Amino acid sequence: MTKQLKLILSLVLLAVIIVGGYFVATNKSGVESSDEKKIGFIYIGPPGDHGWTYMHDQGRQFMEKELGSSISTTYIEGVPENADAVRAIRKLAESGHDLIFTTSFNYMDQTLEVAKEFPDVKFEHATGFKRTDNVSTYAARFYEGRTVIGHIAGKMTKSNTIGYIASFPIPEVIRGINAFYLAASKVNPDVKIKIIWVYTWYDPGKEADAANTLINQGADIIVQHTDTFAPCQAAEKAGVLAFGQASNQEDFCPNAHMTSIEDVWGDYYTARAKAIVEGNWTSTDTWGGMDTGMVKMSPYNEKILSAELIAEAKALEESIKDGSTHSFAGPIYNQAGELVVAEGSVADDGMLAGMMFYVQGIEDQVPQ
Repeated sequence: MTKQLKLILSLVLLAVIIVGGYFVATNKSGVESSDEKKIGFIYIGPPGDHGWTYMHDQGRQFMEKELGSSISTTYIEGVPENADAVRAIRKLAESGHDLIFTTSFNYMDQTLEVAKEFPDVKFEHATGFKRTDNVSTYAARFYEGRTVIGHIAGKMTKSNTIGYIASFPIPEVIRGINAFYLAASKVNPDVKIKIIWVYTWYDPGKEADAANTLINQGADIIVQHTDTFAPCQAAEKAGVLAFGQASNQEDFCPNAHMTSIEDVWGDYYTARAKAIVEGNWTSTDTWGGMDTGMVKMSPYNEKILSAELIAEAKALEESIKDGSTHSFAGPIYNQAGELVVAEGSVADDGMLAGMMFYVQGIEDQVPQ
């Protein structure tokens, strides 16, 4: 190999390898400083989903820019939430990574398994609740954004039927459904939601099929808790409205997209990686909302929404940030008619973290 070719290869910023059948990318050519900390990420889907994984990857890139040569990063994409995740996480731990972010709820037990094998490696698990001395957990209060889109949907629906595409029956998703319905029904008592569980985070075809089924059942607004823009595109094609997921998806469905709930991870990733660099990382539990900037709303589509409704949505955002509005303020009843949050009270974080029931008014059953 010529010296010139070696020089070119050493300057390549993106090195790609295959590990265990999964795509792995790193921002370095393999030349490392002895002081450089290696940060790894496990992704459920591809960064190109323009949803959940895309926003985690945006956070990774932000972290790189902020911390510069003190770190290098690697990610493995498309890792299923099963024993394959153990192998992928272990691969990063074995290859000298100092900190590993596992970015999906059902990586929880796999993360703990590998963390036990590598006590000197630090781990961060997204949206989970199990921690150890070398495992932190972090999540965002996405349900606050679903309160905002619920308010909009309740005002915008003409059929009073809203379609909701749900991924897996876990507290995060159930909580979002409830927050959305409580806000929508508050401004429109006649509103009904139809829910389809797709049992996947990332499957554009299945997500689009679910959207079309809901539209055929009379839904004129599509809501999703899955990772791609396929539902919004299906809504656009059918001439109905939709909300994006995780990132601003207006470019993919400009005539349907009203707004999105955006997940913003960059500041958190930077802080946690900086703690590794400085040697003061500790196991923590973080649950940030609109007030911390971990959740924000995409621009409201002025072609679809009235100035009055946009003002209402923005005012609702501000009241959530300052605490004067809570997504789960009582009185709230469950489907059995039992009072679960009294008037004058709000649901505590324990209830929210373990929420596996629907509120009164949702005509469906939580899958078992």
